[in-house]
Amino acid sequence: MIAVIDYSAGNLFSVSNALSYLGIEHCMTMDADAIRKADAMILPGVGAFPTAMESLHGTGLVSTICAEAKKKPLLGICLGMQMLFEESDEVTPCKGLGLIPGSVHRIPSQKVIIPHMGWNELEIRQDSPLFAGIDLPMYAYFVHSYQAFCDNRYLLATADYDGQIPALVTDGGYVFGAQFHPEKSDEKGLQMLRNFAEVTK
Repeated sequence: MIAVIDYSAGNLFSVSNALSYLGIEHCMTMDADAIRKADAMILPGVGAFPTAMESLHGTGLVSTICAEAKKKPLLGICLGMQMLFEESDEVTPCKGLGLIPGSVHRIPSQKVIIPHMGWNELEIRQDSPLFAGIDLPMYAYFVHSYQAFCDNRYLLATADYDGQIPALVTDGGYVFGAQFHPEKSDEKGLQMLRNFAEVTK
């Protein structure tokens, strides 16, 4: 059972629909006990970082998520991935969950359109069970104006958008984050969700 954390994130239902399509058992929940009982967690997210963190704090789930992320897999998607880091300066300085060292800032390029919206090829930096059964090249769908800045050791994949944007990250343990939307990235993105479900077993 995967707990999709419900704090009114905009992509909550697209993630749930993809899991349903794949036949992956899950529940959308803001109940701490359900999250503790689940085998894994998904943190969705779209919009502005401080608004999302305020909503997440409003559920009272932040301490539960951080504690459970030491015991079971957690996948942050899009803004949910950015929230895994220590802080962001989007709109106003705001603390994140602090599960992966690093910070989130506006994409620095002056040469490309912001927001970064569309398909980009992933450049694999480290092997991961999330890549199982996925033939390269893999293109993924991105929609974002801010990006993570972190040490290379946390990078599983990047995407070139006038500079290397962290596309898939990990803390080296149970925590994963995808800047792109795997639920909108065709069959290879869906395979990544299947692989995440397998990691939970």
